[in-house]
Amino acid sequence: MVATPIGNLSDITLRALHVLSLVDAIGCEDTRHTQPLLRQYGVSKPLLPVHEHNEAEAAALVIKRLQRGERVAYVSDAGTPAVSDPGARLVAAVRAAGLACVPLPGASSVTTALSVAGICGDSGFVFAGFLPNKAEARDQAVLELLSEKRAVVFLEAPHRMEALARAFAPLGNRTLTVGRELTKQFEEIATLAAADLVAWLAASAQRLRGEFVLVLHPAPEAAAADDSTRVLQLLLAELPLKTAVKLAAEITGGGRNELYETALKLKKA
Repeated sequence: MVATPIGNLSDITLRALHVLSLVDAIGCEDTRHTQPLLRQYGVSKPLLPVHEHNEAEAAALVIKRLQRGERVAYVSDAGTPAVSDPGARLVAAVRAAGLACVPLPGASSVTTALSVAGICGDSGFVFAGFLPNKAEARDQAVLELLSEKRAVVFLEAPHRMEALARAFAPLGNRTLTVGRELTKQFEEIATLAAADLVAWLAASAQRLRGEFVLVLHPAPEAAAADDSTRVLQLLLAELPLKTAVKLAAEITGGGRNELYETALKLKKA
C-alpha cells in the first residue's frame, strides 16, 4: 500500500519510487491519475484498475498474482490508500488469503491539515471523512459535534461545500480550519469561526473549486453547558418538547431532568 502525493508531485517518497520501480504490477484507483505520476518519474509497469466498483473482483486477480510470486503495489488517486479511498477491501482480501500487506507511509490530507491547524493540548482527533449527502442526516451529524471535545477532521468535495457551510452555522464561534487544494498551486488555508464559513466561501468564486479538508477545533471545556442549551434550542424549533429533550440528552450527554427544565424555560420565554 503506497501513499502518493495529494497534489504536489514532489511529495512522493524515495521509498515509494523504489518500490514502484521493483514491483511486477501496480493496482490503482484510476489509471488516468496514476499514469502521469509514473511517467513523471520514469516508471513503466502494468496497471491494474482497482476501484470502488470492482474492488472485490480485482482483489481476486491481485491475489492470484501474489500467489504466483509476483509483487504488486497499490496506489489510490492521492494520499494514503484505504483512508476515504479504495484499498481497504483489497487489504482485507489479501490478508484473508494469508498473504502479506506492507504499508508505505507518505502524504495524507488529514495529517497535513492538522499540522497547520494550530491545535494545542492532547485531546486527540476524530476522522469523520465525508458527512452524509442528505441534508437531515448531515445536520444531525453536525449537531452531535457540539459536545465533541476532540478535533474533528472532514473531507469535502467542492460541489457540496456550500451545503456543508450552512450545516456548520449552528456551531457558532467554534473554531474551524479550512484547507483548500492543499499542496497545490492555489492552496488556501484559513482559520475562522464555523458560523463565518458561508461568508468566507462567498467572498471568492475561486473558493468553490478544488478539494477541501476541514478541521473543527475541540469544543472549549467551559462551553459544555452552553452547548447543551444551543442543541436544545435548535431541536425545539423543529420537534415536540419531549422528543427534543430526549435527543439533546443523547447528543450532549446532559441529564434529561435538567434539560427538561431548561426546555420548559425556553418555551415559556
